[in-house]
Amino acid sequence: MSTGVIFDIKEMTVHDGPGVRVTIFFQGCPLRCLWCHNPEGLSIAPPIRRITAKELAQVVKKNAEMLQHLKGGVTISGGEPLMQPQFLLDTLEELSPLHRVLQTSGYGDEETFKQALKRCELVLFDLKQMSAEIHREFTGKGNELILRNLEHLKDSGKEFVIRLPMIPGVNINELHFMGVVKALSEVKEQVRIEILPYNPMAGAKYAKVGMEYRFVPEINENEELQYPVHIFDEAGLSYRVL
Repeated sequence: MSTGVIFDIKEMTVHDGPGVRVTIFFQGCPLRCLWCHNPEGLSIAPPIRRITAKELAQVVKKNAEMLQHLKGGVTISGGEPLMQPQFLLDTLEELSPLHRVLQTSGYGDEETFKQALKRCELVLFDLKQMSAEIHREFTGKGNELILRNLEHLKDSGKEFVIRLPMIPGVNINELHFMGVVKALSEVKEQVRIEILPYNPMAGAKYAKVGMEYRFVPEINENEELQYPVHIFDEAGLSYRVL
């Protein structure tokens, strides 16, 4: 049985999938988003909490009856879960028959992602920026692999949620929203969109982990951010702002 590294387990979460859930945060992420909200989950080392997939599932399943009663389950988030491929697949397998959600940036091995799709009931898939060049500028990586995995997700026939973190100066513009429409218009019945407003407290954790939050968002405190959601309305895409 594989082992992996996690940095947190949160109980009674309500924004990481349907119902009331347990959210497990896998350590390690290949992206370096300048606005990252979980800097403690970026590096795969040093291990914060190493555990086997079976042990991790046993911890969660202690509350299985309550989670099922509350129409919830377990969500695997991060960091980026695809960075620990075998641990991810084994954990998803061990968590059955709970409702399993994978929350991912989509940046990971394509075969691992396709195998993970077979082991979960729902995917929360981030789209940070539809332009490869701008994506590389703000995350350190292009989005080509992400978009290939998005195609695998669409082809799977599985219902999924696209999450759009709203980052001032990065993606709150019509060009990004039109790119999202282009990518999703053929799967309107399969997908829902969740718009995640920027958290101005995003940098609060950095000092605690010996890092500096260098991202300066382009925010006018006297103006409310306007999302160009009319583009989704016109395309007939279902969305909500969290």
